[in-house]
Amino acid sequence: MSTGDKEEHTSARSQKYRDQYLAMDVEERKAFGMWTRAMRAIGMGLSEEEKKERQARNEYDKDVKDCTQCEKWRNELLQTSPIVRFMSQHLSKSGAPVSQSSMPCIKCEEMRSGGFAEDGTIQLCYNRLFGKGHLETTMAHEMVHAYDQANFALDWYNLDHHACTEIRAASLSGDCRWSQEVMRGNVGFLKHHQTCVKRRAVLSLLSNPSCKSKKHAEAAVNKVFQSCFTDTRPFDEIY
Repeated sequence: MSTGDKEEHTSARSQKYRDQYLAMDVEERKAFGMWTRAMRAIGMGLSEEEKKERQARNEYDKDVKDCTQCEKWRNELLQTSPIVRFMSQHLSKSGAPVSQSSMPCIKCEEMRSGGFAEDGTIQLCYNRLFGKGHLETTMAHEMVHAYDQANFALDWYNLDHHACTEIRAASLSGDCRWSQEVMRGNVGFLKHHQTCVKRRAVLSLLSNPSCKSKKHAEAAVNKVFQSCFTDTRPFDEIY
């Protein structure tokens, strides 16, 4: 079919659709309009460019919604969560106070719910959160790192140092509670807490530039595990 034939065919088809629409009564037009909007909402009848624009708009809307929810939960937890309030008080005593501004909700590419920067910023990954409880654990975990940096001569590129703070954070924050492990698909009863702490500490060490391999990470964790696992400061015992 030539270009001219295609244009003529398209024009004829459009005229046919217009004639059909004009032949509808008010209720039929209303129903047709609702059906058309529904189809466009799921992407039917959109050009490739329109589909890309729609996808980008939906992703932006979801980012705004998730970030707003993260900030709302964060603000509430700073006021009401026993463990977050406890850690906040001890961080203030240590000269490293935290606030809403030092805990930004950001979008993370990595599969992590949070992170701690050497400048004291606690990053909360709004696109990796399962719920408010997950955010509470994440905040507590990163606040243990903040506490360790404020109170000890912590060298993040020293694998023993990094292993120690990861062991403490995983153990003290509630990150390795049985309910948390069930959500991850890791079900166990015999020393599940210690097993979880070691596993999560090793996973964190793998991102350290000083870590050469998984065996290197495991060796560092095993080397300091006993002394760091039993050090529950600033708690009296494991939360």
